[in-house]
Amino acid sequence: MNSRFSNTAAALAATVVLAFTAVSPVAAQGTAALDGNARQAYGKLVASVPAARELGRQAVAVLVFPKITKAGLVVGGQYGEGVLLRGGKPAGHYSTTGASYGLQAGAQQFGYAMFFMNEKALNALTETDGFEVGVGPSVVVVDEGMAKASTSITTKDDIYAFIFSQKGLMAGIGLQGNKITKLAK
Repeated sequence: MNSRFSNTAAALAATVVLAFTAVSPVAAQGTAALDGNARQAYGKLVASVPAARELGRQAVAVLVFPKITKAGLVVGGQYGEGVLLRGGKPAGHYSTTGASYGLQAGAQQFGYAMFFMNEKALNALTETDGFEVGVGPSVVVVDEGMAKASTSITTKDDIYAFIFSQKGLMAGIGLQGNKITKLAK
């Protein structure tokens, strides 16, 4: 019976992920709209969070996902599209997907920005078919307390991530296990 439940849960997880990724790349919104939304979200983040502003000055590039939708009931999934900003200009479009299993229920939307602090970390994103958060370069998720209390962060890690604009009811957000994939133009 436990095996049957596991197989059913795996099938449900696959269905949720497929539903999130079935949207054709950059189809939910045009490239220009996605670029504008990413720039606006990034502007709000650096205007309101001193640590993000400081990291933005030092980063070689920033990957901004302005809106990610996450939903689940035991099995969950999430999907969003974002823009890699290099020198303030779009340098690529990416999707983020993730699946989860466990005690969860609800739906929410949020955004996140990943600050790539060196070329090696950026190459891990741009030169692969899929970048999995938590595998490869070190990713530090800057929590709200650290972000608001700090105006400078020692940039010893490869990538810093900020989660912002959380809306909805779902406990816990993590980036671990998310896969980031370059979208076809």
